[in-house]
Amino acid sequence: MDDAADEAGIERRPGDRPGLVRSAMFILWPSFFMAGVTVALVFAVVDPSDLSWFGAAPMALPRAAIYTLSFLIFWLLISAASAMSLYLAQQQKSPPQ
Repeated sequence: MDDAADEAGIERRPGDRPGLVRSAMFILWPSFFMAGVTVALVFAVVDPSDLSWFGAAPMALPRAAIYTLSFLIFWLLISAASAMSLYLAQQQKSPPQ
């Protein structure tokens, strides 16, 4: 049983996906879902046509492009946080001295 599946309490069966793919699924699927929720929450409050970089003129991108770029940025950030959590959960605990 790989470490990520062991930590999550999931038993491995013959033919299951290898540890790297399984860990990627543990990271990417929940972060994909939360990125979608985050985009929905942010753009329920913020109008994409009002966005600008550091007080400059509003961005000259269509709304769909702003939604897409925002989703990808949120997905990247949330994936990084999830990957860090999984990495820290897999570390060996050192015995107290």
